[in-house]
Amino acid sequence: MNDKIRVYIVEDQINILKTQTKMLGKFEELEIIGTSLSAEPVLKEVEELKPDVILMDLGLPDINGIELTKMVHQKFPKIEILIFTIFDEEEKVIHAIKAGASGYILKGTSAERMLYAIKSVHEGGSFIQPSLAKALLKFFTEPISEESDDFEGDTIVKLTPREIEILQLIAKGFSNSEVATMLKISRSTIRTHLEHIYQKMDVTNRVEAITEGYKRGIIEL
Repeated sequence: MNDKIRVYIVEDQINILKTQTKMLGKFEELEIIGTSLSAEPVLKEVEELKPDVILMDLGLPDINGIELTKMVHQKFPKIEILIFTIFDEEEKVIHAIKAGASGYILKGTSAERMLYAIKSVHEGGSFIQPSLAKALLKFFTEPISEESDDFEGDTIVKLTPREIEILQLIAKGFSNSEVATMLKISRSTIRTHLEHIYQKMDVTNRVEAITEGYKRGIIEL
């Protein structure tokens, strides 16, 4: 049985693409099943190749990475998308997370760190550099009206103690598997709890749930 993580890389710079393919290809845990220099062939190839994780560049020549992330996430919601970016693209990263990405990693990051990030999102975790946490919070935070002053308490009441515990653990970067082991429950149970959390908090992914948790005081920065 092949239990390798199937990775598809989208990067418009051929030298960077070759470097990343070679770098990640040395890990036994990963299988690079496809690459693309542009957005145009991605949806078709992803449907055929069925990757577990897509490593996504934002600066593509045709459709930008944010729009492509949104398209992939809508059509293939079970595929995890990890944004591959440069330091000064912080705002774009935030928009990509809103579009459905599970995290981001900077270009130039070590191979071992990239492996960890890919494994984290594949296992149901998220990978967000701590320096982005406050920017995420600022971006997603909207003024709360006087009529909804009790929203924080209401949100906490809506989440069960177990759901709050799971949200706090994934905010610390633990994967679904790690949380399941820590709480001595199955991964499928963790996924079910996360689905309930997303529904109750009106979010679509882990990063938004974590950010909303910061905003509502369920999680501390």
